[in-house]
Amino acid sequence: MKPAAFRYHRARDTDGAVRLLAELGEDAKVLAGGQSLVAMMAYRLARPRHLVDIGALRGLDHLGTDTAGALRVGALTTHHSVERAPDSVLGPGFAVVRETMRWIGHLPIRTRGTAGGSLAHADATAEWCLLAVVLDAELHVLGPRGARRIAAAEFFLGPYTTALEPDELLIEIVFPRPAPYAAVTEFAERRGDFALASAAVVLDRDGGARRGGRVALGGVGPVPLRAVEAERVLADGGTFAECAAAAAATLPDDTDGPGGGATYRRQLIRTLVRRACEEADAR
Repeated sequence: MKPAAFRYHRARDTDGAVRLLAELGEDAKVLAGGQSLVAMMAYRLARPRHLVDIGALRGLDHLGTDTAGALRVGALTTHHSVERAPDSVLGPGFAVVRETMRWIGHLPIRTRGTAGGSLAHADATAEWCLLAVVLDAELHVLGPRGARRIAAAEFFLGPYTTALEPDELLIEIVFPRPAPYAAVTEFAERRGDFALASAAVVLDRDGGARRGGRVALGGVGPVPLRAVEAERVLADGGTFAECAAAAAATLPDDTDGPGGGATYRRQLIRTLVRRACEEADAR
């Protein structure tokens, strides 16, 4: 199919992009890499009357750690740029961000798709969304009322819905703390397809002793979610198998979706969480 008619606007700088969004209102959508939005427009699942193209904006494709040790990712940084970034760029403790990129689609998608575009799109199966939740990311946005920061836990409101106002632009993602013992794993029917379910685990260590951790699940609800009971098991010194069982138990009975019902998805989550725990621990 072909998309519905729209007007194309090309922003020259971030301030200009914000002005355009403020003028055009809710009828406008931001175009970055276009790997999600263009496909939805082609199927007429999205029908924006205006597209604001920010692909040529400079200064939004940065990647690296700051003096405080946080990883800062510009909204226009592509998945492939992160995928091929060396440790000297990512800094110690952020290898999980690079390794997670391998789960995203196929190479052509990773070379065009952007970190900010994925987060603003807010697909519950998206890898960037899962990373943001498990690593406690902070999202920096700019609007006509100025800049503000939104915690990942407050950013995702529902399917394809975020705390971004229609006139605001996501400009940067900040991962505040290194996560040297972390892993992300997922399952799809074919490599490159949308994940049926995914899991991310960050283990907290003090020397050689495990002190707890964080567990996040993707594809099993309207937004990526923290598995609080599974985290409690880790904090209490439980085994990885017990942690995985607790994560699976958090899924409600109506957790159905493409590829299987609640029983199947619980078993899938149990396997993925345990695998992510073991991979994080092996670091």
